[in-house]
Amino acid sequence: MCPSVFEDAIETFLSPIGDLLAEEKVTEIMINGPGEIFAEKSGLVYKTPNKFTNEEALQAAMRSIAQSVGRKIDNENPRLDARLPNGSRIHAVLPPMARNGTTVAIRKFSKEKLTLKDLISFKSLSVDAARFLDICVFLSKNILVSGGTGSGKTSMLNVLGSRMPKTQRLIVIEDATELQIKAEHVVFFETRKADPTRGTTEVSIRHLLESSLRLRPDRVIVGEVRGEEALDLITAMSTGHSGSMGTVHANTPTDACTRLETLCLMGDVKIPPDAIRKMIGSAMQVIVQCARYHDGGRRTSHISECLGLDEFGRYICKDIYRWVQTGKDPQTGRYIGESVPCGYVPTFFEEIIVNKLPFPKSKFVAPDWYKKLMESGHGEGGH
Repeated sequence: MCPSVFEDAIETFLSPIGDLLAEEKVTEIMINGPGEIFAEKSGLVYKTPNKFTNEEALQAAMRSIAQSVGRKIDNENPRLDARLPNGSRIHAVLPPMARNGTTVAIRKFSKEKLTLKDLISFKSLSVDAARFLDICVFLSKNILVSGGTGSGKTSMLNVLGSRMPKTQRLIVIEDATELQIKAEHVVFFETRKADPTRGTTEVSIRHLLESSLRLRPDRVIVGEVRGEEALDLITAMSTGHSGSMGTVHANTPTDACTRLETLCLMGDVKIPPDAIRKMIGSAMQVIVQCARYHDGGRRTSHISECLGLDEFGRYICKDIYRWVQTGKDPQTGRYIGESVPCGYVPTFFEEIIVNKLPFPKSKFVAPDWYKKLMESGHGEGGH
């Protein structure tokens, strides 16, 4: 079904939430049974007055949507995970697994294509932090974007991927297409679930990553690393595909490395854990930590460099830039803060000099107020 036809069909399938789907500022819709519907707007979740007539009407809407995208949701297949023709993602779970009634989450497709300038204007990044990330992409540093659900990982990956040099070939691999990377030479791959009724087999991220490495990519981007394909991505980063990227669910840069290690060990891996840990410590270079704060704002909380392992086998991550809260707006409730350098100069600073990039060492000097804040033990805050 083409997007225009689907949009017309929405009036029939999802008319009770048509206003939420139409409002651009609403980014996600959560249905907890027919009588309880929440929406996310400007990063904050609120309950809406919208309702479905009854459980039967809600299930009928889910079946119609599943059919429109060639999927099935029924008692034998009680879960639906699909990308809609307009780009939005939908996931649904039927009773009795969903005890509140049919439970649905619709993450709306963003028509806006963010840039580094947008992230600066949203105060997610400072000018210097944004410029530094641009340099990391230019220098083909392997980048891992880490964060929780809804923290802005996909938006950050969109921005970074779009900054890739025009002369390079990029292959993007995702479970369901979300990335809107604007590049001159980019190829998009999407996984396929097995469907015995249609006689189709599964094509996983790992399968596509294996194929991509035979299709002459300069860089590879994995939209979300959530399984054993983590090992293949780390291997690609270490064997001639520098500048590759991916996202992972983790709360800190160090946790992101540990999460990758856990994912690498999920499959039937015959490599010792210590060896995998060394591979991650060697391949991973820059970690961009995204966070959603209590005021609803999505910000880049850390930009860190991974320096490998210490003598005890623990990951060493040094913060280069951090977002620090300095206050709170009494009228809007929004946090006030900025990205500040942490006083650490990355190990690849010489490459910045050699390539004559206008980014002096002074850009890494921590401001005095930040030093005092850290000495006082109040450097963390805002989550």
